[in-house]
Amino acid sequence: MELYLLLIIVAVVFVTFAAILRRYKRCPSDKILVIYGKTGKNKEGSISSARCIHGGASFVWPVFQNFAFLDLKPISIECNLTNALSKQNIRVDVPCRFTVGISTEPDSMTNAAERLLGLSIENIQNIATDILFGQLRLVIATMDIEEINSDRDKFLANVSTNVEAELRKIGLKLINVNVTDIRDESGYIEALGKEAAAKAINDAKKSVAEQNRFGEIGKAEADRDKDIRIAETSRDTRIKTAAANALAVEGENNSKISIANSDALRREKEAEAARIAVAAEKVQAAKALEEAYKSERDAELARAERENATMQANVVVPAQIEKEKAIIDAEAEAEKIRRMAKGEADAIYAKMDAQARGALEILSKQAQGFNQMVAAAAGDPQKAVLMLIADKLPELVKTQVEAVKGIKIDKVTVWDGNGSKDGKTSTANFISGLMGSVPPLEDLFKMAGMNLPSYLKGENADEQPAAAPKEEE
Repeated sequence: MELYLLLIIVAVVFVTFAAILRRYKRCPSDKILVIYGKTGKNKEGSISSARCIHGGASFVWPVFQNFAFLDLKPISIECNLTNALSKQNIRVDVPCRFTVGISTEPDSMTNAAERLLGLSIENIQNIATDILFGQLRLVIATMDIEEINSDRDKFLANVSTNVEAELRKIGLKLINVNVTDIRDESGYIEALGKEAAAKAINDAKKSVAEQNRFGEIGKAEADRDKDIRIAETSRDTRIKTAAANALAVEGENNSKISIANSDALRREKEAEAARIAVAAEKVQAAKALEEAYKSERDAELARAERENATMQANVVVPAQIEKEKAIIDAEAEAEKIRRMAKGEADAIYAKMDAQARGALEILSKQAQGFNQMVAAAAGDPQKAVLMLIADKLPELVKTQVEAVKGIKIDKVTVWDGNGSKDGKTSTANFISGLMGSVPPLEDLFKMAGMNLPSYLKGENADEQPAAAPKEEE
């Protein structure tokens, strides 16, 4: 029993120690350990939202605390800024590449823990890109194009100052800025480069001309010194030799001629250099004017496109809308007509169906009545028909009477034919013929496939045929 108790105590101690070891977290050198939850108070005395550790370790209390890591790996962001407005109201394109990363400063780490914890690298890159674009436009708006193009150090310093202040608010820091090339849509920077190149060429040509001039002057001075020395030497011996005097005079003249030639050559070179410089200036002015005309042409083309788009939006689009509206109205009217026609057809169908049902009901009731009459006549259809005819007999007699009722006998003129073979007069024949023209009841019954009862024919009972003897059972 004591052994079991000892084993239980050892197991509990081991599990507790293992749990403590699992909650002791070490921070790698390329990450920041962020402990959040109940972390106590900061230096200002307020409740801290998180505790950040870089390059160390800490115990994370279970239940009360939890932890996460922030990656310190650099993030490269390409910001190809286009159409940024400079201080001179000239739009420029400034392609840049920034390298940023999460800062390890205490305040910046806290900002990063509050704003970037749990975000992916793509989300952090998108947030930083928005900040970089905004600050880059702000810096360009405060500088001239000459400063941006020539003084890159100042431009990068301004960008770093503005960008770092904004990135520090979300816990990031700027590691590097690289500006590749700056272009403007009006060609101003290119014109500056051409102007600088032309100026350098003109300065080089001017320097060459000056060096040539100095060489000619030195040569002339050397010749003059030589002639002076010759003249001084020959002055003592002038009396002795006239030829030396003549030679000295000739040397002086040659020296003057050389000086004059040198001056003429110098003036020619200077004029040539001035002509080239003026031509270069005019060429640059013409190119600048050409660029200006090209920009005005592009502006006019853009304005024409805008007016065309405006006309398209104001005229074509409303017309298209009206057309589609007319089509929709026509389809709606056609659908209305179709629905009305379908409703009328359904009404006619319902009416005809009701009439058919009524006729069927009448015929069904008549059939039931006929069946009852046959049943009342002991199952003999002939007797049932006689009963039906007896019921309709007053109407049949009335119909026969109506046939001759409207004849006015007093208005009838009969031409006497001097009697007939049977002894009857023409008037009597007319009346009998008239009555004969009315179908008798017996003929009507025969036309219906039946026989008129004998008592309706007026026959005597004696003349009636004897009933058939009943068969013995």
